[in-house]
Amino acid sequence: MATPPPTIHRNKVVVAWLASLLGVFSIHWWYLGRRHAWLMTTFSGVMLLFAQFYPVWWDNVPFLLLLIPISAGIIESLVFALTPDEKFDARYNPDSPQQTKTGWDAVIAAIVTTFLGGTVVIFGIAMVVMYVYRAMGWLDGYVL
Repeated sequence: MATPPPTIHRNKVVVAWLASLLGVFSIHWWYLGRRHAWLMTTFSGVMLLFAQFYPVWWDNVPFLLLLIPISAGIIESLVFALTPDEKFDARYNPDSPQQTKTGWDAVIAAIVTTFLGGTVVIFGIAMVVMYVYRAMGWLDGYVL
């Protein structure tokens, strides 16, 4: 009789950091083995590629659309970091003999994600507002 392959024990803190720092490419989805992870990674890659065709790579619609997966990654990072260990193991490590035991590392991931996420989201909102105002001509004559 063949033995089943060993199950991979997924670390909650690793998932939280991946979602926080690389959530734009959905790297945490790959780590968790989620279906359709390739779809979000492809979306982000295509938006970055399209952004290169504009004179200013950060002031265009494709780059601003990246705020969606960035925000999703930040939210998911907080959810993963603050999920109780037992609930995380029940969902992502059902067959693993190990048990997740986190302490301050999950709290630190949540704190850093909150500060990083707040900064990125506020910057993104400001960029969207500036883009819309310029497109509508409301800033004509102003030097920014």
